[in-house]
Amino acid sequence: MLNVPAQAFPASGSQQRAAAGGRSKVPLKPGRSLMDWIRLSKSGKDLTGLKGRLIEVTEEELAKHSKKDDCWICIRGLVYNVTPYMEYHPGGGDELMRAAGTDGTDLFDQVHRWVNYESMLKECLVGRMALKPLAATTETCCALPEEKKLLNGMLPKNKVLDTSSKDLTPSYDWFQTDYLVTVVIYTKQKGMNSEMVIVDHQDGRLRVDSILRDYSYLLHIELSYAVQEDITVRIAEKVGKVEIVLKKKDNIPWSKLGQPLNSHNSFIKCTDRGLYYRKCKLISKTEVTHDTKLFCLMLPQSTHLQVPVGHHIYLKQIIAGTEIVKPYTPVSCSLKSDFKEPSHHDSTHLILMIKIYPNGLFTPELDHLQIGDYISVSNSEGSFKKSQVQTLEDLFLLAAGTGFTPMVKLLNYVLTNVCSLRTAKLVFFNKTEDDILWRNQLEQLALKDKRFEVQFILSEPKKEGTGKQGKISSSLLSEFVKRSKKDSKVLICVCGPAPFTEQGIQFLQDLGYSKEEVHSFTA
Repeated sequence: MLNVPAQAFPASGSQQRAAAGGRSKVPLKPGRSLMDWIRLSKSGKDLTGLKGRLIEVTEEELAKHSKKDDCWICIRGLVYNVTPYMEYHPGGGDELMRAAGTDGTDLFDQVHRWVNYESMLKECLVGRMALKPLAATTETCCALPEEKKLLNGMLPKNKVLDTSSKDLTPSYDWFQTDYLVTVVIYTKQKGMNSEMVIVDHQDGRLRVDSILRDYSYLLHIELSYAVQEDITVRIAEKVGKVEIVLKKKDNIPWSKLGQPLNSHNSFIKCTDRGLYYRKCKLISKTEVTHDTKLFCLMLPQSTHLQVPVGHHIYLKQIIAGTEIVKPYTPVSCSLKSDFKEPSHHDSTHLILMIKIYPNGLFTPELDHLQIGDYISVSNSEGSFKKSQVQTLEDLFLLAAGTGFTPMVKLLNYVLTNVCSLRTAKLVFFNKTEDDILWRNQLEQLALKDKRFEVQFILSEPKKEGTGKQGKISSSLLSEFVKRSKKDSKVLICVCGPAPFTEQGIQFLQDLGYSKEEVHSFTA
């Protein structure tokens, strides 16, 4: 299969490249919105040029279609004619051309992994890549049948990473009593916590995803018998053992745990796993500002999902017959004056702060949801690690608009858990006073905790006195981002629209801050 070097996409200096994997949108012509693309794809027009035929595409044939007016791209073995999509692509046609005539899977995953390309480009499908014949290989046969190996926690050879990783490969077992079934996962990793384990039980199917650094160990089983909805997750952090306790509906002995399902007992990179969704119920919706609301979603009773600090989830909706996905970062329900929350994690609810764009496609549909309606919510993703702040002395948060959302839980964490912290400063960029999210709560927090300071920057203030007027700039950052002492350990987090993030990263680099001292929240 043809591959393009990962560093070639997005192009250096292009409008789509942002720090740490972010991306920018480019101005689209009138009539080239996402809804316009959906209308075109449903118009019946032949977008492939093949009059409805699906063909098998060789590497040689794919390579011939590498021009802007004739562009084919392969993603996960499927070939698409993206020529008609060029003018509708938010990142611009030039970015699509980076993968023209090649296998663009790796490039796609770097920037768009959460996008359902199969739904978005289904009318552009040309066909499948022709498979090259593989040389025969010899493999030692195991005495146990595959199914028995799977359900006794033995990892099949084709799921093992490599010979050097075998000692670190997780395994599992199970045992039962008259009333309970307990699934035990041996992760072989110290420091496991409840955020690293995601459990779903739906329609008799148990799915357990254990996140081990950058890898995912998945159990996916159709259980032999019915169990109750409430599931207990226990974790022995020091030894890395995870226990999933299921309550039997009928007190009968199980001869086996169940039947293996797709990807059961596999250990692969998280980026190769794909997103998993479950339906969550909307239980409240409250106003924050004139255009921003808090949405409180309740997880299913049989789901265990705790979103780590600085990570985001994806919401999925079917709009005009097309699957649309958008990332959002969960927040706390409020900024309490002492900024302390219960010691236990609330693993039953997700709270999202979402700006409603009246002329948008996704958020108006969200706003139309009624209390009791359901929406699909994915597992969490993100590159931020708590280890980045464990010995931190100075924390600076640069946020624009709803780029404030990842800062909420981060502030909570550092102010309550990082003993070495001297200062935590939020520089909050908005258009007007009316756009400032949780202004009163931020000001109360600054009064309560002397380590915390907030500075409002307004581009179009309505009156004087609320904050400083301006936009993000090198001179402004040099004024507000200062170490508490020489050589203090500092972290600067940036989140906002892609141009804001790009500029912020560049200004901080110009001011002498290293890449390790800057983290951008992007999705």
